[in-house]
Amino acid sequence: MDKGRCNILIFWLSKITVSPNLNRDISLRIKDYLRENWGAPFIIAFMILLTTAAVYLALGDEANANNIAVYAYYSLVIGVFLQLICFIKYGEEED
Repeated sequence: MDKGRCNILIFWLSKITVSPNLNRDISLRIKDYLRENWGAPFIIAFMILLTTAAVYLALGDEANANNIAVYAYYSLVIGVFLQLICFIKYGEEED
């Protein structure tokens, strides 16, 4: 690793470790977001699984790519269904 990249890495690591309040604030914001958006983890899993399926397909492993894609779409259906429930439960609070 060259010296410039090392200095940038050290700079960002020092920002993360010096400001624990920022880390706690970000973690609370993520928890609040997931509390109001139940489908978000499933939709994120869908994106990760679909990307993984694309990698397997690019490597020529079509059988595993198809299986992973099926699980990705199941995850998407569950995520959209949960988002719909959250939308009905919480409604549009902001104008």
